[in-house]
Amino acid sequence: MTEEQLSSYHPTLPPTTEEDRFSWLRLLRSRKVGPATFRRLLREHGSAQNALAALPEMARAAGIEGYEICPPGVIEAELKAAKAARAQLLCLGSADFPDALTDLSDAPPMLWAIGDVSILQKRCIAMVGARNCSSLGARMARGLATDLGKQGYVVVSGLARGIDTAAHMAALDTGTVAVMAGGVDVIYPAENTDLAGDIAQSGLRLSEQPMGVSPQARHFPRRNRIISGLAQAVVVVEAAAKSGSLITARDALDQGREVLAVPGHPFDARAAGCNLLIRDGATLVRSAEDVIEALPQQQTDLFERPQPEMAPEPAPSAETLHREILARLGPSPIAEDQLIRDIAANAGEIGPALVDLELDGRIQRQPGGLLSLTS
Repeated sequence: MTEEQLSSYHPTLPPTTEEDRFSWLRLLRSRKVGPATFRRLLREHGSAQNALAALPEMARAAGIEGYEICPPGVIEAELKAAKAARAQLLCLGSADFPDALTDLSDAPPMLWAIGDVSILQKRCIAMVGARNCSSLGARMARGLATDLGKQGYVVVSGLARGIDTAAHMAALDTGTVAVMAGGVDVIYPAENTDLAGDIAQSGLRLSEQPMGVSPQARHFPRRNRIISGLAQAVVVVEAAAKSGSLITARDALDQGREVLAVPGHPFDARAAGCNLLIRDGATLVRSAEDVIEALPQQQTDLFERPQPEMAPEPAPSAETLHREILARLGPSPIAEDQLIRDIAANAGEIGPALVDLELDGRIQRQPGGLLSLTS
């Protein structure tokens, strides 16, 4: 990794005063300053105040004439609107900023939040899908969200019509996060006004956009990366072959999250995207149990706070390992490292067991480090 790449992972220190927060907002709201540029400017200039002072000259050097940084009055108006909406500002690096987003290369430097921010410290599963979903798709989304909530997972979605709405409504009692494309105080679509109010009472609404901003087409792909980034896995319930849900799935893969999909009828265009995802390797989902089982042990614990150390459990016997390996394998080959994660044992224990079973002729190795039962 280059020095420049390493420096991009340097932790961002959060603002500690009202003046600092004001300058952060002013820098982020200035023209041509996105999340990556914001972090680079802080790294190069040490503070938002210094970066603001340097911006006009940097713009001139880049050939941009008449560049002006965001006026203070714009930020004052945004802060006033936030106070009226009872919105809280979450800053990258602060204790209340979602841990799951911290390591993303394009993590939003600031998020407006309305509701219970502590919900962001819980395990999250994202659920997305078609706005014009079928009744069967909506029923599936409600069932998955209900059952995942009972298992302690928070459901994350985008407050859109269709699958998003069904998932949010089913998870109101157990916890749900709505990531919004416009300002956190601008409800879109308007028909979800009551739902948005309920989410603010029992869950959380989030947005990186300024207060009062109406959502535009370019905002939705940016919103989607936050939905997937917050979650351990993304479940696509219904999606056309070209849809925003598939953009979210691609974001999830880029971020190292699990991607799962509910299969649909080949003749239903609303299921085409899900079927394509499954064809390309996404986990097929029939129930909440399928979702939970698809999460590797390391991923399940990724966003949880450290727990007190416990005494190590005794290593499983060779017979137990043989039985677990054979139970996990089938005629379709899987990767050895995936098998190790599924069994939740270390490679030093599983390696000899695999050799024993291979010598016994009960399993076979395939090209590319894959394993399967002997046919």
